[in-house]
Amino acid sequence: GGADDTNRTQENLFEFWLPAVQTRRRRSEQDQDEAIAPTTSRIPSTLSTPVPNEASSSSADPDENGMNQRVAGEVFTDAFSGGGQGPEMIVVPSGSFTMGSPASEEGRFENEGPQRTVTIGAPFAVGRYEVTWAEWEACVVDGGCNGAGGDNGWGRGNRPVINVSWQDAQAYVAWLSRKTGERYRLLSEAEWEYAARAGTRTRFSWGNEGPVCERGAPNGAVFRGCEGGGTLPVGFSAPNAFGLYDLHGNVREWTEDCYQDSYSGAPTDGSARIVSDCSRRVLRGGSSGSIPQLLRSANRSWNVPTFRNYNVGFRVARTL
Repeated sequence: GGADDTNRTQENLFEFWLPAVQTRRRRSEQDQDEAIAPTTSRIPSTLSTPVPNEASSSSADPDENGMNQRVAGEVFTDAFSGGGQGPEMIVVPSGSFTMGSPASEEGRFENEGPQRTVTIGAPFAVGRYEVTWAEWEACVVDGGCNGAGGDNGWGRGNRPVINVSWQDAQAYVAWLSRKTGERYRLLSEAEWEYAARAGTRTRFSWGNEGPVCERGAPNGAVFRGCEGGGTLPVGFSAPNAFGLYDLHGNVREWTEDCYQDSYSGAPTDGSARIVSDCSRRVLRGGSSGSIPQLLRSANRSWNVPTFRNYNVGFRVARTL
């Protein structure tokens, strides 16, 4: 849902995270989002037809070396030591894609380029949904996380947790890793865009048409156009081709990377960009207070690692 009039005014000032003074101008424009055009000419055909395996499992078949081998599209959860389980994850296949938006893309900002080919060398797992309040509060109760800010009156439970900083997100993935014995983390910015595009070359994962506030619609998303304002329970969108939900809208999602105004010199192997000045971290995906332009696959924003806001949450990844 969108934000109320007051929040919308704040969002205009706030949609924010502009790279520089001119990026700030861009960012305010960015509240009018449009998705990046993924150039996927190099994406393997396997990426075009991933079929999620809806039978969730907590274990995988061992490979020839006795290691657990998970397959693209497999849905699973990891068991916690002492009982309980982690978020629902899905395996995203390896592959290559063109990251960033072309100069011709409607609603584009300069910080979305230059475009470059990025290769994700191995499958990895991604949370099917943004981390929810229920999942976050389990970490708080267990002592692994400090409390987030409030829910802005929108409700908790199965809605995405909000008012969490990059540092809060790091505490959560560290807790998940301890509870499961697996390596949980935030997605790199490249992994995020790869997952969001899911083999597409259009502004949004569903095409170039703008979003609608209709749960389960092919182009459904939680954005400023939704009546009532605020976040909505996760799983609002239709799943993309990788089986992931709500990458466009609901909450902006923290990624691992240090923010830079350009992709010049950025890694091409899908790893996070870490530089000596890491005072700004990358946010992706648009929020319930964003205009469509800011929901595009290529749209980028940033803030400081301690920043908490009602439009900001996160999604987790897991190394396989």
